[in-house]
Amino acid sequence: MPEQSDPELPPLPYDYDALEPHISEQVLTWHHDTHHQGYVNGLASAEETLADARESGDYSSTAGALGNVTHNGCGHYLHTLFWENMAPNGGGEPDGELADRIEEDFGSYEGWKGEFEAAASAAGGWALLVYDPVAKQLRNIAVDKHDQGALWGAHPILALDVWEHSYYYDYGPDRGSFIDAFFEVVDWDEVADQYDTIVSRIEG
Repeated sequence: MPEQSDPELPPLPYDYDALEPHISEQVLTWHHDTHHQGYVNGLASAEETLADARESGDYSSTAGALGNVTHNGCGHYLHTLFWENMAPNGGGEPDGELADRIEEDFGSYEGWKGEFEAAASAAGGWALLVYDPVAKQLRNIAVDKHDQGALWGAHPILALDVWEHSYYYDYGPDRGSFIDAFFEVVDWDEVADQYDTIVSRIEG
């Protein structure tokens, strides 16, 4: 049986206080070191349970482990993208090919942003800007938890975590202010890199 490497918590791409005043050092510390680490640990544990079941032939714990892979794996992957999507010198608006594609698929940047903010306000987990490889277009998606409401095959390029642990310490129940703050730290160059990588792979 091939050996699987355990998932690892990636380091933040900036210092814990780098996104202040928009996201506090305390929130980033808790969110990255405790919450994200929890999903990494949960994924590793579920993978171990599945490997043990395959080896022993006892699949009584498999259904639960498969659910844990989905939940924790999506939590791990989306948090990793979330950290990468932000930067201390972020903010502003996209430009270049990504900006053109947003205008093509949503009518305007304002049309995209308004829809994304609505997704973030309604979601019970994440607001995502994804590339849909079937329709070959960008879409906004509101995801509950980490995996409910996702679109098969879609590739997230921008992720906003709207679980309460993301903002309650800084903003209390005012999720809207947190969403506004997120746009002050979005690293559009990185989002554009995500977009370019996916589109070049699919559209050629």
